[in-house]
Amino acid sequence: MARLIGEVLSEAAARYPDKTAVIEGARRFTYAELDRAANRLANALLAAGCEKGEVVAILSGNRVEYPVFLFGAARSGCVGAHLSVRYTADDLRHVIDHCDITTLFVHADLLPAVLPVRERLSSLKRIVVFGGPAGEGTQTWDDFLGDAAEDPPPVTLAETDPFCLTFTGGTTGFPKAVLVDHRARVSASQGAWSTFALTPDDTLAQVTPLFHVAGLFSWYLTGVVGGCGFVFMPAWDVPGFVDLVAREKITAGFMVPTQVGALLQDPSFDKARLKTLRYMNFGGAAMPVAVLHRLRELFPDMVIIEHYGQSEVGAACYRPPEMALEKPTSVGIPFPDVEIAILDFDGLPLPDGRSGEVAVRGPALMREYYRDSEQTAAVMTSEGWLKTGDVGYRDEDGYLILVDRSKDVIISGGENIYPTEIENALYKHGAVRECAVFGIPDDRWGEVPAAHIVLSEALRPTEQELIDFVGARIARHKRPRLIRFVEALPKTAVGKIQKNVIRAPYWEGRARAI
Repeated sequence: MARLIGEVLSEAAARYPDKTAVIEGARRFTYAELDRAANRLANALLAAGCEKGEVVAILSGNRVEYPVFLFGAARSGCVGAHLSVRYTADDLRHVIDHCDITTLFVHADLLPAVLPVRERLSSLKRIVVFGGPAGEGTQTWDDFLGDAAEDPPPVTLAETDPFCLTFTGGTTGFPKAVLVDHRARVSASQGAWSTFALTPDDTLAQVTPLFHVAGLFSWYLTGVVGGCGFVFMPAWDVPGFVDLVAREKITAGFMVPTQVGALLQDPSFDKARLKTLRYMNFGGAAMPVAVLHRLRELFPDMVIIEHYGQSEVGAACYRPPEMALEKPTSVGIPFPDVEIAILDFDGLPLPDGRSGEVAVRGPALMREYYRDSEQTAAVMTSEGWLKTGDVGYRDEDGYLILVDRSKDVIISGGENIYPTEIENALYKHGAVRECAVFGIPDDRWGEVPAAHIVLSEALRPTEQELIDFVGARIARHKRPRLIRFVEALPKTAVGKIQKNVIRAPYWEGRARAI
């Protein structure tokens, strides 16, 4: 079995050299071609002077170049950083500087987001553009590769060497960089392959973004472990997905619940054109039970699996297909080599049936939050447990039930939105004296941000003015959809705002998304 990320690809290429590994529009790579392309990129990085442990990054949608970067950077000994295409200029500046990124591979469509902050990036040495022309001071993908060899690069690696950075939200509103080693992602993907009920004959749809840990590792790398073929969808839309399934005879897909709901409700939904789709995996948020029942009604023979994880822990739990309707509110049982514990406020384990903080232990855990020892110490215990910030319990059969997010994260369309980032944007407006941001139910996205605001006496903006103010400063999908002006915010005795009290009336009679 593979010990290094690069070996996951080389083993698949040895077994299935002529099998189509990736389809993206008219472009197709076999596993042998992908293997050689990854070697070329690794050798090009070394020729450019990139050293073992140096951080290089990619900013792209689901393109053929993405897996080339994933495996090529890993084989070079560099640490690959995966940047969200939804980052603002401030986000990009923060993560590139914080992580000392020296080389950025960027799709041409996203280059305009990078160039305005380039002059403020002290670590960035080069920008490599693909999918279009290079801009001033950048170079193309082909120019960077040059005459790099297709042979494996001369680099000695260990499974405990750092491998990649993925990003999650932080208490400051800026993303935190999660550093993992080769062993963490290889063990998680091999464990997922052993439980996901996929086969090498499956053709997998890649419709969730590869920069997200679930799409990249829980789904994509797991499929490569088994030698599956993939069809990449650079941007999600239901008609396009239906066309892809029909044209490429896709058999399996991973989606967030909002994508499943959108698929089933869209006018272009045509069960006959989805006849090859035998398997559905979902995660990132709670699947509404009504949607789950509708999916089973339309596809009675479909294999349906849910999995749960985080950037810090990888894939932690899965719900077997036979339990899809038996335990629809559960995220399942641990993957192989993963331990789950429910801890009380003192960090002591609780018995089944008692709610507490979910903690995870095993080889798939992160090494640290990159260059952030304080945040790392806050979530890692001396016994090797990582505290997830999720509240849940185990039922009598050992299945994990999540009941809340202790960090007040808003999960909208499967993506995490952190209230602090929105609150920080609101506080930049002179009229805002106090504010509290929280999630309210939304039929399409599961939940969306809302805010209660105490205004200063001097200024009286409208609700829409504040919504637009926030939307101009952070990613628009994070802006509040509802603002309510109030005289005061409820607080504890020590002055902490009680968001649970504010949020409760909006969720009355409904189970909050988790």
